[in-house]
Amino acid sequence: MPYKSLQHFIAALDQAGELVRVKEFVSPHLEITEITDRISKNHGKALLFENTGSGFPLLINAFGSEKRMCMALGVKTLDAAGDELGKILQEFLGPKESFLEKLKLIPALKEISSWMPHLVSGKGSCQEVIMETPDLTKLPVLTCWPSDGGPFITLPVVHTKDPVTGIKNQGMYRMQVFGPTLTGMHWHRHKGSAHHFTQYKELGLRMPVSVTLGGDPVNTYAATAPLPENLDEYLLSGYLRKKKVELVKCLTNDLEVPADADFVIEGYVDPDEEFILEGPFGDHTGFYSLADMYPRFHVTCITHRKHAVYPATVVGIPPMEDEWMGKATERIFLLPMKMFTVPEMNDIDMPVEGVFHNIVLTSIHKSFPGQGLKAMTSLWGAGQMMFNKFMIVVNGTVDVHDYKAVAREVSERTDPMHEIHFMKGPVDVLDHSSRRFSFGSKMGIDATEKWPEEDEKAGIHFGEPLIDKNAILKKFPEITGMNDSLLQEKISIVIFSVKKNRKNHIRETGAELLRSGLISGIRFLIFMDPSIDLASFADVAWIAANNMDPMRDCFHASSADGEDFPVLLMDGTRKTPEFDAFGRDWPNVIVMDDTTIQKVDKEWDRYGLGPFFPSPSLKYKTLIVNEGPMVGKGF
Repeated sequence: MPYKSLQHFIAALDQAGELVRVKEFVSPHLEITEITDRISKNHGKALLFENTGSGFPLLINAFGSEKRMCMALGVKTLDAAGDELGKILQEFLGPKESFLEKLKLIPALKEISSWMPHLVSGKGSCQEVIMETPDLTKLPVLTCWPSDGGPFITLPVVHTKDPVTGIKNQGMYRMQVFGPTLTGMHWHRHKGSAHHFTQYKELGLRMPVSVTLGGDPVNTYAATAPLPENLDEYLLSGYLRKKKVELVKCLTNDLEVPADADFVIEGYVDPDEEFILEGPFGDHTGFYSLADMYPRFHVTCITHRKHAVYPATVVGIPPMEDEWMGKATERIFLLPMKMFTVPEMNDIDMPVEGVFHNIVLTSIHKSFPGQGLKAMTSLWGAGQMMFNKFMIVVNGTVDVHDYKAVAREVSERTDPMHEIHFMKGPVDVLDHSSRRFSFGSKMGIDATEKWPEEDEKAGIHFGEPLIDKNAILKKFPEITGMNDSLLQEKISIVIFSVKKNRKNHIRETGAELLRSGLISGIRFLIFMDPSIDLASFADVAWIAANNMDPMRDCFHASSADGEDFPVLLMDGTRKTPEFDAFGRDWPNVIVMDDTTIQKVDKEWDRYGLGPFFPSPSLKYKTLIVNEGPMVGKGF
C-alpha cells in the first residue's frame, strides 16, 4: 500500500505500536543523536520528536527494524519483494517460442507502465507553503556527533538530471548546512550525481539541483538502492508501492520532484565555483569521515507541505537504523544479481559489522573447478559491489546468515596458502585504511569444496590446533590479550591484542609466534590494538575490516628454513606513519561527549522512552586516542 504522505506512514507506525512520541523539548544538537543511538542499538521503536524548537517535528529510526522496513516498502517480507522482482524479470527475459507466449507479456507490460513516474500539472502538497525567504536554519537539522563540522541534513533525496540525455538521478548524499541558503553537496566520485556534475562542468553550465525530504518512505529508500546507471529510481518506487510516483515541477529550476514530499529545497551548483571544506562527519563506518572539498549547493527556494515532518537518520558504530536499509537492498537485489551477474549464486549476506561494503558472504552451487573464484570476481565487477574488501564464497548448502557456520566452513575447506586471492581495485571513498584515497585492495576466500583439478594443498599437514597461552604471554610481553574460544567450535581463528612499539611489529611478532612452536595447527591469526574487546566478535570484525587494506595487512610468515607457514596473519591494528609508514590521516571512532551523555541520563524518564538504556558510547571510549575527529595525521 502506498503512503499518501510521511504523516500517513507515521500513523501506520503508531497503530502498529512501532512509534514513541517524545513531547518534551529535545535539542537537535547532539541530544537527539544520543537518544536515538541508545534506542536503535537496543532494537527500539521509531521516534517522533514533537518539540524540536523549530516548529517542525522530527522523525528518526523509522526504518530501524525489519518490521518497519517492510512497512515502509509495503511488503510482507524483504525476501518476498525480491522474489517478486525476480519473477518479473524472468517473465520478460525468458525464451518466448510462440506468438501466444509473447502476447501474454502485454498485461505485464501494462502493469509496468503503471509504475512509471508521472508528471502532474499544478502544484503538489510539497508546495503548499513557500518560505518567503528560504532559510535552512528554520529546519531541525541535526548536529549528530561532537566532532562533526556542523549540522547535516542526513536523509535527503538529491535530484539531478543529465544535461545531454535528460536522464534523471536520485541519490542520497549528506548535506552540511553552512548558512540559511548554503550547504555542501557530498556526492562521491563514483555516484550518478557526481557524473552529472562533471558533464555540467564540461559544458560550462550551472547545474540545477533539488532536494526532497519526507513523503512516501519508499522514495527515500529508492534513493539508496544500487540501481543500474540511467534507470530512474522512481521506477523502483513505483514497483514497490504498485503505483506510479506523481511528480511536480519545481518553482525555481527545471527539475521534477514527488508531489507528496514534506520539504523541497531547490537550488543549483555552479561547477566553476570554488569548492567548500565540508566535514568532518560521524559516518556509517563507525569512524569520522574527515573534512574534504566538495561543491557548494545554493538554495533558491524552500517549500513544504502543511504540517510537514522533518525526517532524519543517524549513522555511526553499527548496528544502527541503516542496517535495515542495507538489508532491504541485499534481499531485493539477490535474484536480479543472480540473473545478470552470478547465476550460480545461492544466497548472499552483507553483515552490518562490515558496514555493508567491507564484508560479503555468498554461497554458490558449484559445477566446475574455479567457480568460487569466478563468482567473487564477477561480484567485484557488479556496480557498488566493487567497493567490497573481504569476500567469502562457500558451498550452496551453507547458511551464509549463520556467521559461525561460515567460519567453520572456511576453517575446514580453506588452505591459506592457495585458496585466498588478492587483487587491487576501487574501494569506498570512506575507507580510511586504503593505501590511496578510494583505491586499495580486496581479498577473496574460496571456501567451496574443491574439485581434484584445484586441490593444491596436497602434502600440507595442518595438524590439531595447539596453543600455549601462558607461555605466549610470558615470551611476548607486547601481546596483551588473546581469545582462542573459537577453537572449541572448530573455527580455526585466534585473536591477539598487541601493543605496537616499532616498525613491522605485527609482522615480526606473527613470525616469531609461529616459529616459537607455542601455536600451531591454526589457519588464521588476527592482531588487534589493546583497546579492543576481543570477546566481542562483532567489534573485532567491524574494526579489523575497517582497518585493513588486504594486500598490505594480510600476509604469511616463513619458518627458519624459509618455508611459509600455512597460516594467514591479519593486521587489524590502527596504522600510523611511525610504525606502519602509513601516509594518510587516520580518523577517530565516533562516540558521544560526556556532557550530552550525562544530560540524557538525567532527563531519560522525562522523555517517556520506557526502560533506561545506558549510552553505547561508554563501551567505546577506550578506543579514543585523543579528542577530535582525527587520531593522527599522515605524512
